[in-house]
Amino acid sequence: MKRLLAIMTALVMVLAACGGGDSDNGDDGGSDNGDSSGLVGDAAAGEDVYASTCATCHGPDATGIDGLGKDLHNNAFVDGLNDAELVAFLEEGRSAGDPANETGVDMPPKGGNPSLSDQDLYDVSAYLRTLD
Repeated sequence: MKRLLAIMTALVMVLAACGGGDSDNGDDGGSDNGDSSGLVGDAAAGEDVYASTCATCHGPDATGIDGLGKDLHNNAFVDGLNDAELVAFLEEGRSAGDPANETGVDMPPKGGNPSLSDQDLYDVSAYLRTLD
């Protein structure tokens, strides 16, 4: 069972790494929410990035996938971070060994897609704010 989970995790990470990172750098639909970077997220662009990268583990509707990714609707962790903090989390990810990791599965940096820019991550952050 552990071997199957490891294989599935590796497959998910490979698929996530194939996601696109192109996004419009517009500033409609987002807020800086305590951020000092000057970047502002675009929720519509973030939805596209989410669909190509994050949906692999969190599901196409962001309600989560058992054993992979948490439901992101009304998510206390996401809601408890400002945009800069959320982007920092997305950049770093969370290892399966982190005590705060409730799934036991790695969340790779940038969702496994190293081509994502800071703007892409701010766009995803703006999109996640629309999921309440």
